[in-house]
Amino acid sequence: MSRLIIVSNRLPVTVTKRGGSIKLQSSVGGLASGLDAFHSTHKSLWIGWPGYISARTTRDTASIRKALKKKNCYPVFLSAYDVEHYYHGFCNKTLWPLFHYFMQHVAYDNRAWRAYERVNQQFCDAVHTIARPGDTVWVHDYQLLLLPHLLHKKMPKASIGFFLHIPFPSSEVFRLLPCRNDIIEGMLGADLIGFHTYDYVHHFTESVRRLAGYDFSLGYIYSNRTRINVDAFPMGIDYERFQQAAQTPASEREIARIQERFKNRKIIVSIDRLDYTKGIPERLEAFDLFLAQHPEFRKKVTLILIAVPSRTNVVHYVQLKRRVDELISRINGKYGDIGYMPIWYLYRMLPFERLVPLYAVGDVALVTPLRDGMNLIAKEYIASKIDQHGVLILGEMAGAARELGEALIVNPNNCDELAATIYEALSMPEEDQQRRNRIMQRRLKRYNIDRWARDFMDRLQRIKQIQSSMKVCAITNRTLQGIVGDYQKSVRRLILLDYDGTLMPFKDNPDEARPTSEIIKILRALARDERNETVIVSGRRRGTLDVWFGAIDVSLIAEHGIWLKPRKSQWSLIGSLDDRWKNQIKPILEIFADRTPGSFIEEKEYSLVWHYRRSDPKLARIRAGELKETIRQLTSNLDLGVLEGSKVIEIKNLGINKGRAAAKWLQKKKWDFIMAIGDDYTDEDIFRVLPKNALSIKVGLGLSEAKYTIQSPGQVRELLKKFIAHPQSR
Repeated sequence: MSRLIIVSNRLPVTVTKRGGSIKLQSSVGGLASGLDAFHSTHKSLWIGWPGYISARTTRDTASIRKALKKKNCYPVFLSAYDVEHYYHGFCNKTLWPLFHYFMQHVAYDNRAWRAYERVNQQFCDAVHTIARPGDTVWVHDYQLLLLPHLLHKKMPKASIGFFLHIPFPSSEVFRLLPCRNDIIEGMLGADLIGFHTYDYVHHFTESVRRLAGYDFSLGYIYSNRTRINVDAFPMGIDYERFQQAAQTPASEREIARIQERFKNRKIIVSIDRLDYTKGIPERLEAFDLFLAQHPEFRKKVTLILIAVPSRTNVVHYVQLKRRVDELISRINGKYGDIGYMPIWYLYRMLPFERLVPLYAVGDVALVTPLRDGMNLIAKEYIASKIDQHGVLILGEMAGAARELGEALIVNPNNCDELAATIYEALSMPEEDQQRRNRIMQRRLKRYNIDRWARDFMDRLQRIKQIQSSMKVCAITNRTLQGIVGDYQKSVRRLILLDYDGTLMPFKDNPDEARPTSEIIKILRALARDERNETVIVSGRRRGTLDVWFGAIDVSLIAEHGIWLKPRKSQWSLIGSLDDRWKNQIKPILEIFADRTPGSFIEEKEYSLVWHYRRSDPKLARIRAGELKETIRQLTSNLDLGVLEGSKVIEIKNLGINKGRAAAKWLQKKKWDFIMAIGDDYTDEDIFRVLPKNALSIKVGLGLSEAKYTIQSPGQVRELLKKFIAHPQSR
């Protein structure tokens, strides 16, 4: 029976050793606490680090495994060196600040990167050890960005999901990472990749376009491996748990204690991990400004600031704590007296049973991170408001701001705006508070942690079904044996081969895509067999094809069907063509080339081509659409067509295409084996004119008229090598 395997850096419980015995306590953090609710009620196994530095003895290891097994958890033990370099190093000194746009805190260290690779491999080995056929693996967060690809290599049939709980930065920021391509490749090992918001989806897919060259369309990335689904899944909370906890007798006693302690004052709650991404100093500065501008609220409002210790050995966090301490001292000294302190500061973690009453009693919640993936504190506060009293002030840089639009949304860097919003919140009528909270509560109740997880799992199952249906057309080992067998039995063979993207991978500079010795060797071997008619069908100039393949006994088609050269013959035009139109069209292309850095114009004898492979993908897509529309308007009265290929737009005489040219060879003989292989739109014209019994193969993913798909030019060459190795009829 299939299982769900959750994989994250930390387990939902942390292991400690006290008095010689193993103890378990709940882990801190939104991921662990949020997912633990789902894990505890569903059939799942959780793999992660138990927070215990590599068990010192075999007895420790056995004891920890036994204790964790009762919680359906499986430990991955890390050495002190790896915790220092993988976790405190690469995760929290490189990825964390870079993904949150704090470039001044980013550190690059090769030792840390190697530790990150090693630990991701260690997690992969742990999953592989316990996984069974049919299991679903759900990988979480920035500590394990390489893991999906590693798992796919070891378990190619597994269903693999990945969810990032922090922001994904813009492509301009992400590309600063030295290991950026490794990170992208690692994430693309998943079948489904999830983020909290569509902003992060957009940033990720832009990085994929720029760095890996894969297109993204309608929620799917088309990689060399398969179709990958990418979407936003805003994480929910265990709504009922907070609602019920706020109504227990223990919570009611704690609420009464807090209200007695602060008398009739308004209470503002601020609860965060002490991290530079949370905007705590900016929050304090705004509270200071609020008290300065509204003296009538002095002694009538208290800010309860809970700062949970975090990464206390990292210099930036030490400096942050010092700054927060100084700000609190300054504000309390300025506005406080013997009976009143405007800020009540607790530097520690509060247990759940004390956290919920604080949410419930808070008149205002200040949740204003400078950058945050989601921020579940905001959702927990709203869920805890039984009487629907209270106002949420939410920073627009938090992912939750996309869902909780009824909150007071602010720019956390705008001190004046934040101070004014605090005044607005404290002055808001009760009816308005209840109306806003009622709407948000309905939304949070509907899309809770269980719904979030089920949505992700349902989508993962759906993309696996789509991939499976695509594999029906993929060339399997069995299909390959059949193709080779048909080739061996035939005596009149026609082989139509595209070049760029089919025999040779694309190059940013087309002149660098010269055929390798391997390609030349394959084509020579095919040409030596008198039963074969091999035709190179290319968009290249005829002069280029002559230089590259003129010494080989193959037929050539140049410029997408304009020029034909049968074996042992000279070049000839496919028909009567006119090139005078180029004088009118070329200036238009030059304007677009000037406006699109990295693009250039290629002029052929009877066509013009605009190349944009080296251009910024986003800008190039916009310019390509503009160019197609402009050219079509200009050529409406001319006998011209606009042909879109792989990162190229070609203008040539109407009706000229590869299919029309290939038809010249199809009509020559009664072939008993016909095979055509191509990779882009221009090759679809060939596939359309082939007889029903012909073999058509598309390189890469996407809609096609072809019968089969194959992943890469490398696999095309391997297929042709099998023909060479087994040429004889049987």
